[in-house]
Amino acid sequence: MKNLILAAGLLLAAATAFAGEKWAPAGDLIKTPWAEKVDPANPLPEYPRPQMVREQWQNLNGLWDYAIIDTDKPFNEPQGKILVPFCPESSLSGVQKTFSKDSVIWYQRTFTVPSKWKGKDIILHFGAVDWKADVWINGRKVGEHTGGYAPFSFNITPYLNKGGKQTIKVRAFDASDDSFQPRGKQALKPCRIWYTPVSGIWQTVWMEPVEKTHISAYLPEYDASSKTLHLSVDTEELCEGDVIKASLLKDGNTVGEATLKNGQADIKIENPKLWTPDTPELYDLNIRIERDKRTVDEVKGYTVLRTISESLIKPEDRNHLSYRRMALNGKEVFMFGPLDQGWWPDGLYTAPSDEALKSDLVKIKQWGWNMVRKHIKVEPARWYYWCDVLGLMVWQDMPSCGDYSKRIPVEYRSDEVMAGNSNVWSRDSFLKGTDAAVPQEWKNNYYKEWKEIMTFLKPFKSIVVWVPFNEGWGQFDTPEAVKFTRSIDNTRLINEASGGNYTFSGDIIDMHHYSCPGMNAFEYERINVLGEYGGLGLPLEGHLWQEDKNWGYGKVLESGEEILKLYKDFAEMLKTFIKTGCSAAVYTQITDVEIEVNGIMTYDRKVVKVNEEEFRKINRDVIESFDSLK
Repeated sequence: MKNLILAAGLLLAAATAFAGEKWAPAGDLIKTPWAEKVDPANPLPEYPRPQMVREQWQNLNGLWDYAIIDTDKPFNEPQGKILVPFCPESSLSGVQKTFSKDSVIWYQRTFTVPSKWKGKDIILHFGAVDWKADVWINGRKVGEHTGGYAPFSFNITPYLNKGGKQTIKVRAFDASDDSFQPRGKQALKPCRIWYTPVSGIWQTVWMEPVEKTHISAYLPEYDASSKTLHLSVDTEELCEGDVIKASLLKDGNTVGEATLKNGQADIKIENPKLWTPDTPELYDLNIRIERDKRTVDEVKGYTVLRTISESLIKPEDRNHLSYRRMALNGKEVFMFGPLDQGWWPDGLYTAPSDEALKSDLVKIKQWGWNMVRKHIKVEPARWYYWCDVLGLMVWQDMPSCGDYSKRIPVEYRSDEVMAGNSNVWSRDSFLKGTDAAVPQEWKNNYYKEWKEIMTFLKPFKSIVVWVPFNEGWGQFDTPEAVKFTRSIDNTRLINEASGGNYTFSGDIIDMHHYSCPGMNAFEYERINVLGEYGGLGLPLEGHLWQEDKNWGYGKVLESGEEILKLYKDFAEMLKTFIKTGCSAAVYTQITDVEIEVNGIMTYDRKVVKVNEEEFRKINRDVIESFDSLK
């Protein structure tokens, strides 16, 4: 599967025609080692949808014309070139400009449709555009999309000229944190834990040819009790007599086949190989539509076999208490890993390369952790693909639509937005906080975006926990949000409110405690976890976002040895918490982010601050202390 994706990307992605254009990263801030390898003629050339691969595709990343202008003004002349898919605020875009809700960014480029695609429908794909995107082809509006984190696409066939060059224009509007749109840690006035905003295109733009009758999506779900993979397939314009067939393969050998009825099938699996962090087994999954024994459409993908559930374990030294735990494939597991915010000094939301994207996950595995919390951000599909491949359990946050207005400069925000950021967060206790004053239209938007995100991510089985809210930021109607989340996906656990403002409607109670770990409250009817702790800060000269502004939780330390000593002390505390019911722990964080210097690595990924072998031993010792209880 990996070789197929790589081959498809290498053979077909080099479609831009801008090799002669001038481009250079903007600004003089720190950069990762991958920044200098970015090719403006072919940035991020890898196939962007690894779970549903077609042989023919074309990458539209590269240098586009752009202009940042007032919202109410027409786009007449470009102001320069921008390197898509890097956002205009980033260095790698070549622009590095920030704008507000009074402005929009326009993009424009030309492309040609390969002649061998004649007679096919052409689908234009956007990995993500923050926040509202309007798209034109050859001067005719194709459609629009709102939401900064989910992929979307348009069938542009009716808008194409019969031959020659085609022109695409994209208009992107982004109010960032002067609104209730989900934006995570983005802020127009970055400080402390709030970072540079990300606007416009920030994931791969690409297109592919399909037949009018084609596969649009599929979802595999494994039933461990019957050793069966249930498969559902969505199609477009299926004709009478068309047959959908699926093949499941392991190591190149077919282990199951099925002909679908009404888009559904069950594939019985003998001797299933289950996915775990120690054994991340993948199965190839090929799906095709046949008409008169001729293949009309075919996609190649993959899946993994695993279940996630709630379980009970009775520690031998506390056998009068039963603790609810998380169970992977029916076996209790302690989930331990870092908070990962997914920011890059050169690309902001966008990693400079697929190698860079993968590298953080490789480090997490090398350091002995078995999970990662993706913190109020959604990644491109390839990030989750690498989690599947490497064996990392993922907690997926919904990007928040609020924050704490009293902690950052807010003079630019409207009164309505200010009011919505003034709710009370009840941390480290069961004292009830208050809901954010979110208008109904923004509640509706939250659900619309959350549904799109979950639908996009459901096939990636490395994801084991959904997190609808974090620390009261834009939190509202939590029981309803949990109910909604479960209606979209009832196969994963739900961490209703990471850090406080609990309503006891989800599966998990999640404490945050800085900097040392702490479990200040406990609820026997839920899984209890420590969703954030640590944040030990160490600034390293030459690797800082701002040399004169460095921030960490608590005292800023002076050496990696000091971090390691405190981290080991914290690990001993975790082992005690494990015995008394703690089922997971998340350390803040894998890398520094902007002026936050509490990463195990520097923001530019050039320095690991601790002895890696010692660090790994500590992490494995924590996980193994849980295993010894079973």
